[in-house]
Amino acid sequence: MTKLSKAFKLGVIACALAASAAASTASYAADVTIGALFPLSGPNASYGDIFGSGANLAAEHINADNLLGGKLSIQYEDSQALPQQGVIGMNKLVNVQKVPYVLSAFTGVSKAISTIATRTRTVAVNGGGVGPDLAELGQYFWNIIPLANYEVRAIIPYLVNERKMKNFVLVYVDDPLGQAIRKELEGALPPAGGKLVEALSVPATAQQFGGIAARVRAANPDVIYVASYGSQQSQIVKQFRDNGIKQPFASYTAFSIPEINAQPEAAGSMYTSQNIDWNSQDPVTKRFVDDYKKKYNKMPTAYIANYYNAVRMFGLLAQQLIKKGQPVTGENLLKQRVETKTFDLVGGKVSFAENGTVTMPMQINEIDGKGGKVLSTSAK
Repeated sequence: MTKLSKAFKLGVIACALAASAAASTASYAADVTIGALFPLSGPNASYGDIFGSGANLAAEHINADNLLGGKLSIQYEDSQALPQQGVIGMNKLVNVQKVPYVLSAFTGVSKAISTIATRTRTVAVNGGGVGPDLAELGQYFWNIIPLANYEVRAIIPYLVNERKMKNFVLVYVDDPLGQAIRKELEGALPPAGGKLVEALSVPATAQQFGGIAARVRAANPDVIYVASYGSQQSQIVKQFRDNGIKQPFASYTAFSIPEINAQPEAAGSMYTSQNIDWNSQDPVTKRFVDDYKKKYNKMPTAYIANYYNAVRMFGLLAQQLIKKGQPVTGENLLKQRVETKTFDLVGGKVSFAENGTVTMPMQINEIDGKGGKVLSTSAK
């Protein structure tokens, strides 16, 4: 009887351990959904396609590697690049889908959803907006893209010292992004030996720029800095050329989209982006570039790499939490990011500042009608 009892007890323990292991395996194998707030309609919908191509490729790689033991899916909501629509989408993702991690884009949308992210302890990761104040939205809001202040500070020394362009005209969209870039130019140009001779704002919905072109001609600058995005920046470039303006354009990462790179009037334009060697043999970068080219028959851009990195980073963090037997929540993802310090992402090892913004070197690019070329990789 005693022996039976011991055997029974051992059996109970074995069953308990097996049940525990099964439960543990089941939780490891659970499917995980993250959210994405991208413009899927309206004048900035092309950005949603660009951002999503990088995010989807990362999810495919994570699933192919069985990194999480279950399937990773991305639930998309249409922000239309508008703050109000972004808040509606964020509430749906957080309250209905219960996602722990949301991809965000555009400065206005990102600022609008950041309070929801903080209140619900949901991580929001921006890979497209560049307003400098995005670095101040709380511990649950991360930026995996260098912000505009870094981009402006990187290109000014190159234009002033190497290209001898002293007089700048700024044409900027009248929103938080454009206003932030104006403030940065006003502060950074004088110490560098440059001058902002004119700053011209345009409404976010404007598509006609004949009157603005006349004021740019009158100012006769050495270079025109465009702080806009989407179809509006393409119209500014085209209509300025149609109005006889011959000075070169300068801008930030927004000029990396295919529409601008394919626009004849944009040839010679210079813009900043983070430094990525697309020919790198680093395994993460090479796999990303090779598979992107195979899937889309073209080279990726910095925006695509940003959202690939945002999803890959989630995969790396969630993998660590699962190994520890911890639930994949926003709060645990934040703790794990602080603990991990550096990540192997496209472009190399990446670390985060205390404010949740990546730190990485910059490069200056030129649109040449042939896929673009790098002018300088020494920008900081």
